[in-house]
Amino acid sequence: MGLLNEIVGAVVAEEALDKVDPNAGFFKKGMAAVAGFEGEKIIEEKIDEHQQSSQPAADNSQ
Repeated sequence: MGLLNEIVGAVVAEEALDKVDPNAGFFKKGMAAVAGFEGEKIIEEKIDEHQQSSQPAADNSQ
């Protein structure tokens, strides 16, 4: 999915921080955006790994 998902992850993390701490400064919001961006990449990698590991098992069952 790529860049779009990473941007969405950054926006969601920044919005979540805004709900938790409405007075958060620029630095905290930037850190939240970077964490969301990087976190989404890790989640996407884990999903791909899981799909690849379960796909050969499905092929052998036929």
